[in-house]
Amino acid sequence: MTRPARLTGAALCGALVLVAAVWILKDLAALGAPADLAWYWAGDRFFLARGRAATSLADPVLLVASAATAVAALRSRHAASALAATGTATLALRLPGLWAPGSGALVTALLELALATGLVLVAAVGRRPADTPYEPLPGRPRTGPAVTAGVLLAAAAVTVTGWELYWGVRLPAEITVDRFTGGRSVVKATLAPPPGWLSAVLVALYATAAVSAVARARHARAFGLLAGAFLAAGGLAGTAGALRYGTLVQLADLPGPHRADVLTSVLGLLAGIVVLVLLAGRGAPAAAPAPYPPAGALPPP
Repeated sequence: MTRPARLTGAALCGALVLVAAVWILKDLAALGAPADLAWYWAGDRFFLARGRAATSLADPVLLVASAATAVAALRSRHAASALAATGTATLALRLPGLWAPGSGALVTALLELALATGLVLVAAVGRRPADTPYEPLPGRPRTGPAVTAGVLLAAAAVTVTGWELYWGVRLPAEITVDRFTGGRSVVKATLAPPPGWLSAVLVALYATAAVSAVARARHARAFGLLAGAFLAAGGLAGTAGALRYGTLVQLADLPGPHRADVLTSVLGLLAGIVVLVLLAGRGAPAAAPAPYPPAGALPPP
């Protein structure tokens, strides 16, 4: 990427970090302790009953992703794919804020949608020409780790889809629609996307990252790491709740759906960590760059 594009992308990511940090600090002031806010993000029933915060589990994940993307924009060969992945995910997750109640959610949605659109545009137009001499290309992931990560992410996409089908059958049609549109029957944080909408975004992210990883595409690392972060965060939240209430210890005594829910969280946490480790490792060796021409030599026609 060109240097102006890198600087612009890093600045946009910094703005996204700042917006998320302001809301998180506001929730910290309202709930009183970081642990309380963490349990709220994890979906703890006690803290959900105490009051409604503005942020959800997606916000710290997006904050970390935006911060990591800002660093990648300045230093990494994967800058363009990192900007595209973070921008696309932010666009998808913040879009429901346009019709959410409350002026704060609307203003935040408009601001973050504008910043995310900027990230996608910078990723698209800020690339150097493909035939630019001596421009290092993003590396491809190694075959074994990439295929393993792709299989895990594909399994995660199937699992999330299965849970949405389960709830679609169990719940009335009106509530099912509200799960995707954020209707009155859904109780959620102010900035949080509706649960069904979030599931749809995660399925799309996991599936895209899985296909990219199996194909060993150059953008597989960026999308795979982002997908792994969401997968690990969701699994951590569910596993922490299961440990807090002892359901993980009493797993054999739980009804089938509750047991499946706990196992989904534990396996999601493990799978997310594995994906992060596999795709964060060293990629396949890149081809050696072409040698510099001798001093005074004319460029090729």
